[in-house]
Amino acid sequence: MRVAITGSSGLIGTALCGSLVADGHQVVRLVRRDPAAPDEVHWNPSRGLVDIADLEGIDAAVNLAGAPVGARRWTSAYKKKILASRTNATHVLATALAKLDHRPRVLVSASGIVFYGLRHGREFLDEDELPGASFLAWVSAQWEAAAEPAASADIAVCHPRLGMVISRRGGALARMLPWFRAGLGGPLGGGDQYWSTVSLVDTVRALRFLMETPGCTGPYNVTAPAPVTNAEFARVLAYTLRRPMLLPVPPFALRARFGEFAEDLLASYRAVPRRLLEAGFTFDHPDTRSIVSAGLH
Repeated sequence: MRVAITGSSGLIGTALCGSLVADGHQVVRLVRRDPAAPDEVHWNPSRGLVDIADLEGIDAAVNLAGAPVGARRWTSAYKKKILASRTNATHVLATALAKLDHRPRVLVSASGIVFYGLRHGREFLDEDELPGASFLAWVSAQWEAAAEPAASADIAVCHPRLGMVISRRGGALARMLPWFRAGLGGPLGGGDQYWSTVSLVDTVRALRFLMETPGCTGPYNVTAPAPVTNAEFARVLAYTLRRPMLLPVPPFALRARFGEFAEDLLASYRAVPRRLLEAGFTFDHPDTRSIVSAGLH
């Protein structure tokens, strides 16, 4: 297969590219800087620029582009960047794919379980749930809608709604590890909010499953089958590291550090991968202990 990938330098993109290349597939990486390798193609989604000729002959595309949501406090300007970095990139890519003489069979365009909004408590969330009312829920809905040009061109569009990807190389676990290794880690807030986690290995496997399995289209929760509370995740992490677990981090401390994004950290997302399981996908790391263990390696 020849696969075009945006966001190839991120945590998930790097792992996905490595997996595909290891299996003998050809990767085309869309990069915003000047290309520095034969497998790189320049694009500028903010200006609507991508060389369509460079995409001819691809069998699939994976769209992972987007500014990180937890890297800094949300100002009005940064919230605009979070939205634009996703919707502009997706629309530009989907439009370019639709114009190809030989279109790819599938576009796997990322989204997130934050699509469902903040206030669900213990409620299970599958792909039939309506979008929520939070900022990130709105962003996710716009992100998914931006892929419409590809769907209108009869390209199968899949939206993996990613949960919390667990890896020491980045994301939430990388930020938590120094505290937990020092014996200072604990749950966030009350700890009773659900975290829908997934290993990086299973994330890559799920993206490839959606890319390689004919008939897949629409949203798919990419989360392990058994979400647990934040307190239980913290307990498993502390136990695995052989460190004590301290008292919860109070909500006011999170709000002081992260601002508006703290509400998403304290929100409960009990998402389950119903459509992935129905399509025949199996998880290598289906539970929290195996997810944490895989994430630490």
